[in-house]
Amino acid sequence: MLRRPVAPMLATPVDAVPEGPDLIHQPKWDGWRCIAFRETDGVYLQSRAGRNLTVYFPDITRAVRTLPPGVVLDGELIVFQRGRTNFALLQRRVTAGRGLLSLVHECPAHYVLFDLLADADADAGGEVILDLPLSERRARLEQLLVDAPTQLTLTPETTDMRQVADWLLNWTVAAGIEGVVTKRLTSRYEMGRRGWSKFRTRLVTEAIVGGVTGSIRSPVTVLLGRFDRRGRLRYTGRTHPLTGAQREELGGMLSPLHPLQHRRAAVVHPWPEPLPASWSGQLERPEPLRYVQVEPTVVAEIDADVAFEHGRWRHRVRYARARRDMSVYDVPLLLGEEEGYFGEA
Repeated sequence: MLRRPVAPMLATPVDAVPEGPDLIHQPKWDGWRCIAFRETDGVYLQSRAGRNLTVYFPDITRAVRTLPPGVVLDGELIVFQRGRTNFALLQRRVTAGRGLLSLVHECPAHYVLFDLLADADADAGGEVILDLPLSERRARLEQLLVDAPTQLTLTPETTDMRQVADWLLNWTVAAGIEGVVTKRLTSRYEMGRRGWSKFRTRLVTEAIVGGVTGSIRSPVTVLLGRFDRRGRLRYTGRTHPLTGAQREELGGMLSPLHPLQHRRAAVVHPWPEPLPASWSGQLERPEPLRYVQVEPTVVAEIDADVAFEHGRWRHRVRYARARRDMSVYDVPLLLGEEEGYFGEA
């Protein structure tokens, strides 16, 4: 019998999708990792970090309740809107309060399943199958879901690299997947260990440097922005820490913001300091972010994943280099999601 909380098996980021005869590939869904326990007296939903998600997903608990007691599932909670995943609607489950049931009715969730940790047995304690190979756990999961509600969905998988390429080329925008997870068919489920590989779809683009953490001469991370259609510089995200060479290069190009002169400048810097916690989107760092405002005159080339919502990159981006050959007015405009998902002009 598996006792909660369970540390889910994890994936290591890679720069290319691995290939091999014993490997299987699955879409990486843009949602919340969830371990579901079908217990004798109900259902318990656990987040990747071990938090209780049960109360926020009554639609999913109702669906899992149709399965035999003792079952423990691993998968991703997602919410679809107009045929693609919408992470913001997923987050609203936590803040909906009294409006939760209305939100559940309007925007039902789905539980996309990719592993089975415990199968049902006669005493309802669950048969722990962590040591079985992935191929057998998958076969049992498929059988378990034969008559399950439609909200319990088996994730696709393939060994065909042409299918993988199609997912990365077409499903990223159309369905909202973030990339591909690769697993070994003979592998056991190792709780808390990074035994899988994940490749995130990424794009190279540009943004405007609006601030830095650290100091202007030795920036640690970069705060980025883009102009909207009204010419207002909007905050769009933050980079990972810079390398020593990147700090030296960028530090020599930045200028401090002079408030009095800035009022007459063509580009007005509208961001508050410190940066509100709700802007940074870092769950592990909920307090406001102290940073140094700079004159928004430098363009940065960045490498970002496709988790871009409400005008911001949800994950930190990689700083590549300063684009000395580009004006801030050459940077793609920040468009509405209905006009261009990546904010490209």
